[in-house]
Amino acid sequence: MKYIYLIVFLILGSNLTSQINTPKYSNEFLNIGVGARSLAMSNSVISSTNSAMSAYLNPANLIKNENDIQIGLMHAEYFAGIAKYDFGSIAKRIDYKSSFGFSFLRFGVDNIPNTSELIDAQGNVNYDRVSYFSAADLAFIGSYARKLNRYLSVGGSAKVINRKAGDFASAWGFGIDLSSTYSKNDWSFALVAKDITSTFNVWKYQLSNEMISTFISTGNELPQNGIELTLPKLILGVSKEFHLKNNINFLIELNTDISTDGKRNVLISGNPFSIDPHFGAEISIKNIVFVRAGVGNIQKTPDLTNKIIYTIQPNLGLGINIKGIEIEYALTDIGDVSIAEYSNIFSLKFNINSK
Repeated sequence: MKYIYLIVFLILGSNLTSQINTPKYSNEFLNIGVGARSLAMSNSVISSTNSAMSAYLNPANLIKNENDIQIGLMHAEYFAGIAKYDFGSIAKRIDYKSSFGFSFLRFGVDNIPNTSELIDAQGNVNYDRVSYFSAADLAFIGSYARKLNRYLSVGGSAKVINRKAGDFASAWGFGIDLSSTYSKNDWSFALVAKDITSTFNVWKYQLSNEMISTFISTGNELPQNGIELTLPKLILGVSKEFHLKNNINFLIELNTDISTDGKRNVLISGNPFSIDPHFGAEISIKNIVFVRAGVGNIQKTPDLTNKIIYTIQPNLGLGINIKGIEIEYALTDIGDVSIAEYSNIFSLKFNINSK
């Protein structure tokens, strides 16, 4: 049971052995996505997003939110409820040319048993000596958007990151995202540069004697205080909206993620650049009812004969807008192409306007 310490560090996903690390999946909790609309469209929304969620997705599009104030909330659970994912955002229009937003995000596993003191020196088992802790990742994001002219807007976000595993390990980090959107004649083009300055996490470890013994007895190196870097990633987006009859609109969007941290299992793998395209579509009826779908997570996987095949993850979603309250739902991993279970995602948006 003392191996619970090793599980904690796997949850956090940090490289424990180097003084300065650039792991491939550093701060990956920031890449899950937020909002049922985005997840239903396979996170293919950076050029069309126009809500408080834009503070996270594409800060330049905060200016597209025409409400005085909008609040966005989301809660999701993963791995049969073991991990909980919460997001909240508020956006405020300053004037017709500028807006700002603030977001909070937490992804964590709570009530992890600490059994290091379950058995005393005499070999007696005492369950009263079991304590509990949490392994959680948090992010605080401040965003600003400004319209430069009729078609072009720019934005940026500053994010503070706190990652913690009980009293054993903690990290503080800081990073900057920049973005821009150009919209004209029902076309929109967007560029989001995440971690443009390379986001850093400064790790500090406080290891007990029991924990040190666990690492040594299992052949693992002791973690050292150091800096973990998250390398930049670019996201390109293009969308087109079609106006049909009876107040029915159809939107289609393509996003492409370009990572710079080495070879990944995506459609186009390379070193240091890997390219991961994903698609999304949305039908709106009178701007009240929304039907959404997306295709993403395109990967190359060997079958039983070792032949490489391509797998995809389709997603579906619904939305309804009633008197300033937007209720959104997404069903992810419906293709059952991974070991993860089905995920039901809900999010809410509240619009507040002055008279």
